[in-house]
Amino acid sequence: MGVRVAVAGASGYAGGELLRLVAAHPDLEVVAVTAHANAGQSLGAVHPNLRSLAHLVFGETSPETLADADLIFLALPHGASADLAAHLPQSVKIVDLGSDHRLADEAAHSRYYGGDYHQPWTYGLPELAGQRTEITAAQRVANTGCHAVAAILPIAPLVAAGLVEPADVVVTSASGTSGAGRSALVNLLGSEVMGDLSGYKVGAHRHVPEIKQASGVTSLTFVPVLAPMPRGILSTVAVRPVAGATEVDARAALVAAYADEPFVYLLDAGQQPHTSATAGSNSAHLQVVTDQDSGRFVLTCTIDNLGKGAAGQALQNANLMLGLDETAGLSANGVSP
Repeated sequence: MGVRVAVAGASGYAGGELLRLVAAHPDLEVVAVTAHANAGQSLGAVHPNLRSLAHLVFGETSPETLADADLIFLALPHGASADLAAHLPQSVKIVDLGSDHRLADEAAHSRYYGGDYHQPWTYGLPELAGQRTEITAAQRVANTGCHAVAAILPIAPLVAAGLVEPADVVVTSASGTSGAGRSALVNLLGSEVMGDLSGYKVGAHRHVPEIKQASGVTSLTFVPVLAPMPRGILSTVAVRPVAGATEVDARAALVAAYADEPFVYLLDAGQQPHTSATAGSNSAHLQVVTDQDSGRFVLTCTIDNLGKGAAGQALQNANLMLGLDETAGLSANGVSP
């Protein structure tokens, strides 16, 4: 018998990936899975890849269904987590993969999300300075957004080191279609996506205030792009160095920030990150170069949006909250080809 965990919203892509990881975890046991439209169906009918959990049946998403767990993962749409969490016992640890409790700035929440504002929980990015200690002590953790973590990891160390202008940052972030969820939408049909690239929510994406909050950036141009692949994110960050800062300085700041991290890797000079190299893993691959024309630092970062961008990140946070090995159930190795 391991630590008893439940997953609310387990029929979606992030929920399914979370179950895949938990099923292989040496210290966790799945005791409940819930869904909305799929309630009453077997897990194997919705996630046929999860053979070891195929016998489980999706219950209704309610406090009663989840009450027997020691830790609960909430993989629910925006606006659904806060109300459910408010009716769960304070003794139960929660990792929210949604956005309800990420933002400390109520005005930013109103501008980018709208609806009711909820107080922020501990932010779930262990690689940020001091954050691992806070996560370890927390009962409630707000997981990162997928685009957000792929932007924050390359930016934050350079801002903290005073090497770049925090008011002059441009991010272009290309994401696989699973980042949009599992709903049957016309713009996500294979015939619409294959052979195509398109921007979406350009100029007002919801991850903008989260990136600013966690990275120290004060002004951000953010361009999300839908890419014709199931999973993965490639984030390209262009920043203006302060006078005298060099690429050597930028690289040294990234090394200092991540040298001892189990899942964040600064690649050798000349090697660019690939989304395929992080697929199925909890890793982030980084690189920094100097643009020869503009003089900007150009940082690139790849993650699996369902891994380090969602389920893998959530499990990493849960391990810390439960006092387990932070890397348990997680792999730094991608699946290729």
